[in-house]
Amino acid sequence: MTQHFSRALAIIYAIAFVSFGVQVKGLIGADGILPAAGFLDSLQRQLGASAYWHVPTVFWLNHSDGALVGVCWVGASIAVGSLFLAAHGVWQRAAFVSLYVLYLSLVSVGRDFMGFQWDALLLETGFLAIFLANDRWRVLLFQILLFKLMLESGLAKLISHDETWRNLTALTYHWETQPLPTVLAWYVSHWPLWFQKLSCALMFVVELVVPFCMFGPRKLQYVAAGATAGFQVLILLTGNYTYFNWLTIALCLLLLPAREVGRAANRYVSVGLVVLFGLIWSTGIGSQFTVFNSYGLFANMTTKRDEISIEGSDDGEKWQAYTFRYKPEALDRAPRWVAPHQPRLDWQMWFAALEDPQQLRWFQSFVGQLLKGSPAVLGLMEGNPFPEHPPKYVRALYYEYHFSPAGSKDYWTRELRGMYFPAVSLR
Repeated sequence: MTQHFSRALAIIYAIAFVSFGVQVKGLIGADGILPAAGFLDSLQRQLGASAYWHVPTVFWLNHSDGALVGVCWVGASIAVGSLFLAAHGVWQRAAFVSLYVLYLSLVSVGRDFMGFQWDALLLETGFLAIFLANDRWRVLLFQILLFKLMLESGLAKLISHDETWRNLTALTYHWETQPLPTVLAWYVSHWPLWFQKLSCALMFVVELVVPFCMFGPRKLQYVAAGATAGFQVLILLTGNYTYFNWLTIALCLLLLPAREVGRAANRYVSVGLVVLFGLIWSTGIGSQFTVFNSYGLFANMTTKRDEISIEGSDDGEKWQAYTFRYKPEALDRAPRWVAPHQPRLDWQMWFAALEDPQQLRWFQSFVGQLLKGSPAVLGLMEGNPFPEHPPKYVRALYYEYHFSPAGSKDYWTRELRGMYFPAVSLR
């Protein structure tokens, strides 16, 4: 199974690099929302040589737009090429070292746009993959990772003391309030309350009980693999969570023991690696390089959905809205399928609706780039109502969205809640 896992991980790496590569100039390019060049230059002025340690990235050598795009496509090429290399050979390991270094480089400069739990999970998994071999000790490291991922996800919901998780009503909100639901979420949201509560209870079983089966006899490991993978399939059918669910399913492959696992020739090396990882964790170096991470999505359930509408105007009187590709906007547009691609600006707009825009540097920069008419940023969006010239003013309103009732011709209803960000112009 380790060979199948290595190939699955390579495919996920390729998806991650391509997905970010088609957005990188608009997100962190020179004319993007959070330019990587300005970030690195500022760090170097503040920290001097120690900046290289605090932000590990190859972009210290070159942080031009060409370098940003190049790293994405080189990473994707290496990932695809590794599919044809002998599993766990020298070249396979070299490929996984390269993939880890290149993706860490992007995460280090991506800041708000690369701070998701699946980015951390890919790096943690990718680092372990460098040392993957068919023996119990090394495979055990991946099993521990999967155990940690699932158990922490369940514990986070309990520790938060969120009432909706405690009374099993969280899913009655989740389908419509998650960042990017699929059209199937619309249908599931209309199913009866008893189904929603039962689903929530079963989720806790998968996240809090099933993980302990991962270290049991082989039959229990099969049960854990099947339950965890099946749970991930249900999630990906109702929500767009990029490659996260596929990566978790790939980790489940390592719960299916292969016959060759347990060769004595690798035992001492493997035990040494386990000890090494323990030392890395205990010294705190692991967090610096995104090797050891904490997990726990939706610890507090969002019980209402606010959506931000960005509008521009030439005179401050007549306003026209920009349109996004994937987040809810038009009431009659069905929720779209987009995973395993992640439209990172659309995702950040979901988080922005939960926060104060005056505290969000990236949002203010986003508005500034719209006022400048940045082609790179506009390329992240579906519609630009000002194709000839940028608007003089930009503002943002926010609406409360809900799934429409069953039988409706629309998928959404909405109600204007007020001004999210006041009209601004370039000085």
